[in-house]
Amino acid sequence: MILETERLYLREMTEDDFPALCLMLQDPEVMYAYGHAFSDEEAHQWLDKQLDNYLRDGFGLWAMILKESGEMIGQCGLTIQDCAGEEVLEVGYLLRKEYWHQGYATEAAKGCVEYAFTTLFVPAVYALVRDNNLPSQQVAKRLGMDEVGSFVKHYYGEDMPHLIFYMENEASPVLDL
Repeated sequence: MILETERLYLREMTEDDFPALCLMLQDPEVMYAYGHAFSDEEAHQWLDKQLDNYLRDGFGLWAMILKESGEMIGQCGLTIQDCAGEEVLEVGYLLRKEYWHQGYATEAAKGCVEYAFTTLFVPAVYALVRDNNLPSQQVAKRLGMDEVGSFVKHYYGEDMPHLIFYMENEASPVLDL
């Protein structure tokens, strides 16, 4: 287990999580901000990327497990992302649609931001959110992040405008990643 919140715990994903991961990545409603639902191959690539992130960075998107059932309901974590040519640490979150609008994304993301600041001692955390993804924008705002700009990400042959949300670490010492 990486971290625990009131209703959730987050842990590294494994190959055994592939079916639960597909419940999100292959749902067109969940993946609207990505422009398409993933194929089996794309979902495997997504999982492999997270497994590589754990080894390389010591973090990545983690399985979001509902304490009361032990079920994987989403993923949330920290990843290094390109933000208009600059590498930044992003908190990201994705949930199965039956768990939307229940506060799980905010709860998990808050735990991840605290982890980034108190365990990794990073200077700042970002959320890079598609301009049409209003629920994810609201999560970033509930975390206390400020909208500080925008950029266009080219993804799957499409230009996708993104908003940049930012939160600075007020604690010290601050070390670079």
